[in-house]
Amino acid sequence: MTDPRIPTARLGGTGPEIGVQGLGCMGMSFAYGPADANGSRATLERALELGVTMYDTADAYGAGENEKFLSPFLAAHRDEVVIATKFALAVPPDDPTRRIVRNDAPYIRRSVEASLKRLDVDVIDLYYMHRRDVNLPIEDTVGVMAELVREGKVRQLGLSEVTAAELRTAHDVHPIAAVQSEWSLFSRDIESQVVPAVRELGVTLVAYSPLGRGFLTGSFADADQDLTADDFRRRQPRFTGDNAAANGALLDPLRAIAEARGATPGQIALAWVQQQSRVHGLSVIPIPGTRKPARVEENAAATAVHLTEDELALLEPIAGKVAGDRYADMSFTSAGRE
Repeated sequence: MTDPRIPTARLGGTGPEIGVQGLGCMGMSFAYGPADANGSRATLERALELGVTMYDTADAYGAGENEKFLSPFLAAHRDEVVIATKFALAVPPDDPTRRIVRNDAPYIRRSVEASLKRLDVDVIDLYYMHRRDVNLPIEDTVGVMAELVREGKVRQLGLSEVTAAELRTAHDVHPIAAVQSEWSLFSRDIESQVVPAVRELGVTLVAYSPLGRGFLTGSFADADQDLTADDFRRRQPRFTGDNAAANGALLDPLRAIAEARGATPGQIALAWVQQQSRVHGLSVIPIPGTRKPARVEENAAATAVHLTEDELALLEPIAGKVAGDRYADMSFTSAGRE
């Protein structure tokens, strides 16, 4: 292939150089309706050709099925890629739609062994606490995670959806390489507290859902009307009914900038996230999810788009006008505790 590879950045200050854009793999086997396995495999390969080297999954994605799906790709490219997975969301056997947050030591140890087996790897490059159990001291949880590093089962540690105070406490126990939080034109709550803490500590900010779960690309307008019954987005408040209609109207500046540049709205939305690295002075790695090679090409091309101050000003007011929360239960997020 002759495509230019995307730029790189260091993971967590002392970790490996990785592409400045990663790939969210959840939708390849979970949450976003039917998936085509062959198309997803082709997407993984195409992403690597373009310099996307961090692949993000979790044990909760399809009750381990996403990790299993990735294992042949990892086996073929182990020295070329960074694999990030997560623990903490337990699925009750009698109700697969529920999630219970577990941060206790026995659960963590069972989870890492199961993920290593499903991924078929000797070591996990980046191991996240997926969600915070507020009933347990975070220093205890990170202490167990640090033991996994010393035992050679994990290389670097990450936290997902934590507050600035939680990050600082955790970082005192063991260096945290990455914090994963939702960050997009629609979701900017982390900028007040978490982003300054991440910058101060030299942590990488991994931005999930940088495309607003596809809403910012225009791939759907109302989740209830446009998506299949098993699609997770039908349960997210901002994507249905009056909220969806109100939020769709906020996309006009995004579309106007895209049209003027000969780009797609998704590329402009991704470029905005990528540009927060310079705006805030920290390492930012968005992990847009896709199951199509053409879409990963489009996303990777966004790393070459640099928005002007005037364009940034046009996009600035959007987040403050968004109707509806990210989740029906915001206690699962850092915004619910900050």
